[in-house]
Amino acid sequence: MPSTTSPATVPQTGTARPRPWAAVLALAAATFSVVTTEMLPVGLLTPLGDGLRVSAGTAGLAVTLPGLIAAASAPLLPLVARRADRRTVLCALLLLLTTANLLSALAPHVAVLLCARALVGVCIGGVWAIAAGLGARLMPPHQGGRATALIFSGIAVASVLGVPAGTFLGSLAGWRWAFASLAGVTLAVTAALLLLPPLPPEAPVLLGTFARLLRTPGVGRSLLAVALLVTGHFTAYTYVRPVLDRVPGLGAGSVSALLLGYGLAGVAGTFAGGALAARDPRRALLVIAAGLGTVVLLLIPAAGSLVVSAALLVAWGLVYGGVSVSAQSLLSAAAASRAREAGSALFAGVFNTAIALGAFTGGRTADGLGPAVVLGVGGALALLAVPAVPSGNATSGYRR
Repeated sequence: MPSTTSPATVPQTGTARPRPWAAVLALAAATFSVVTTEMLPVGLLTPLGDGLRVSAGTAGLAVTLPGLIAAASAPLLPLVARRADRRTVLCALLLLLTTANLLSALAPHVAVLLCARALVGVCIGGVWAIAAGLGARLMPPHQGGRATALIFSGIAVASVLGVPAGTFLGSLAGWRWAFASLAGVTLAVTAALLLLPPLPPEAPVLLGTFARLLRTPGVGRSLLAVALLVTGHFTAYTYVRPVLDRVPGLGAGSVSALLLGYGLAGVAGTFAGGALAARDPRRALLVIAAGLGTVVLLLIPAAGSLVVSAALLVAWGLVYGGVSVSAQSLLSAAAASRAREAGSALFAGVFNTAIALGAFTGGRTADGLGPAVVLGVGGALALLAVPAVPSGNATSGYRR
């Protein structure tokens, strides 16, 4: 549960700040940076493989590897940096991300690139483990939900702006310049993080902290719901292009426009989900899980209609945009406030594992059974998250 103490009344903890929204924006820029860096190779896969003389499958490891390492590093970094100021840790992670992007730009061999991408995975897991729960520390309780939504909006903005801009730059000047330019962005974000106040850890995170947290009513089921929902989403969305290719009259340019619409809807969904989660995170996640599963399943019979498919894809983006902020709010509601960072670390670990599992499941299903079955599996997994959401008793203290 977010702290009930206003930042203006606790200067001794370092949470007071004359302009707290500037600090929240800096955190949003940090999430934008890590997600753009994580996903940029998706738009550069072909030139990346050609430039390093490797196959597309080998180049694809530049996407897979960071996700797997992020899943492991998310719970480990709070243990390693248990007593360090969180502002200092975030600045160090963004400097490491800058180094990783420069190393990627200069990589003479795929092995060097993969080493750089491994560093990216450490940064992804670390930033999410720490930054996800800071909105409630930086803002008064009644604004904590909006602050968390703004921090998570970096995900959607990276999809709409960051990755397309990097891909465009790569097509003009080459993939190395795309990574080099992103290094400049991450260095600027490092400077922006100095807007954060000193943020000493609320409590040292120990191995026993995770064990106690998992025994807390509602936490385990919240994580299970997140795992099912995110796995279902990425099972279907990773292979959305072949799904859209089945729609008559939909060319490559139209697909790009639809995916842009999906991304813009995701930005709106982040703030809509944050507003609902601020009042009742359990209800927000229930609505999202039911809505996402239904929309994905409806895309199967909608394959013959361009208009219906387009509307459903935008609805998909709107619903999924609220997943991260709603799930984080639900986990904060179930966990004790002093275990908030441990909860964020578990959330980040489960989330990244689910991304990798969803992409793997979608790939095996698409290869063996086709895109329609991919949608069926993804939608079914998302709907299974509905009964997994914990009961209202575990989260009732969060409502206000």
